[in-house]
Amino acid sequence: MPTGNKHPYPLVIVMGTLLCLAALSLVQNGLSIGGHTLRRLDILADLRQPEPAADTSFVAQEITPPTDSTADSVAIAVRRDFLTYSGILDYGITAEGEGGGMQYFMQALKALRTGQRKKVRIAYFGDSMIEGDLITQDLRDSLQAYFGGEGVGYVPATSVVSGFRTSIGHTYSGNWTDYHFMNTPPSGTELGISGHVFVPSADSWVRYTPVKRERLDQFEEVSLLYGSGGRTVMVNNKPLQLGGNRKINAYSFTTDSTARALTLKFNGDEQTPFYGVCFESRNGIFLDNYSFRGISGIELARLSSGMWRQMRSVRPYDLIVLHYGANVLYRPENTKYDWYGKTMVRVVDSLHRIFPQTSILIVGTADKSYRKQGKYVTAPGVKALLKVQHRVAEKRGIAYWNLYSAMGGDGAMAKWVEGDTALANRDYTHFNFRGASKVGALLYKAIMDEYQQETF
Repeated sequence: MPTGNKHPYPLVIVMGTLLCLAALSLVQNGLSIGGHTLRRLDILADLRQPEPAADTSFVAQEITPPTDSTADSVAIAVRRDFLTYSGILDYGITAEGEGGGMQYFMQALKALRTGQRKKVRIAYFGDSMIEGDLITQDLRDSLQAYFGGEGVGYVPATSVVSGFRTSIGHTYSGNWTDYHFMNTPPSGTELGISGHVFVPSADSWVRYTPVKRERLDQFEEVSLLYGSGGRTVMVNNKPLQLGGNRKINAYSFTTDSTARALTLKFNGDEQTPFYGVCFESRNGIFLDNYSFRGISGIELARLSSGMWRQMRSVRPYDLIVLHYGANVLYRPENTKYDWYGKTMVRVVDSLHRIFPQTSILIVGTADKSYRKQGKYVTAPGVKALLKVQHRVAEKRGIAYWNLYSAMGGDGAMAKWVEGDTALANRDYTHFNFRGASKVGALLYKAIMDEYQQETF
């Protein structure tokens, strides 16, 4: 067979086919057959300039359109990845009028700083991560150093960590009855917002002592928080008649500057509920630590709205912090937390109704490590829970701070435990004193960044 002459038809066929395909690629060529549409043919796709891809690093599909007054703050928030951003994400007020973000708290701080108001208060709720005043004592101290104020705020009548706390001396008799979230209070017994109510017996006593630290070395203003019913209490051996028929009553007084302690003694058989004592100065910023070991935050929904409202009248708060997560992550590989988000939405909604002019801040869970294949790594549930916590803040127009990101993100807890200077305990969950102090400093910086941005 001769090989010198090649037949031209194959080349013509190939070139003609390519030209036809190129022509089809330049027009809309989708074809429908039997109700099914075939994918468009485009052999030039690799030569085209690609369209910019949508930024999916921030899950924002459920954000309610903001009002004009908060458009800028929400626009800034949606451009940031909530899993990596270490500042406060402030979602302002939604179109439905919910939320408030950090604006109420920032306004209160400005008014305090300029002398337009005397006091600003924070209610900081959490689990064992903050018990013994961990994290909160450092945050409080930094805020008071800048905005003024002295005193530790709320201290319960009894506490399982009273010997562990270093921001106040606290001792008490052993004959108090403590009703709380984890036991069954008698019918009609009103738990306070700490999740506790304390009932003294005859001769029950509690003693509080200031500590030798700046802003904590004396008692200036004292408020006793108690329930309905009359009772005589001895305050440093002087009788004081308590009265009031509200769920939460407050009796405030100033102490003798020479007094080095406050001792309360209860006598008789009256069963007046007692909640605790608050320590403040005449002016400044004050932070109340409401820690409760072993809870997830959903327990707050069990407290009565009447009690919340009456507490608001005696302890008005400008910021409520919800710091939970460690007890939700009890199964480290679980990533299904929709149930938690739904319940926390109800908690936030209830707080909005009762504290309409109060800012609310959700602190996302810290990193938590578990042992896998001989190495401590971040639990898969951490990011899943952070996403749910963020979604609650996002949907309800409140503020969100990602502690996981602020402490270093993936693998951070292992580093905090195993570093040259340990910042967390060997359970790879809880901070030690040094680590808690660092977390307090990180949150203080995040708050002050917001304050400076609002001020300047």
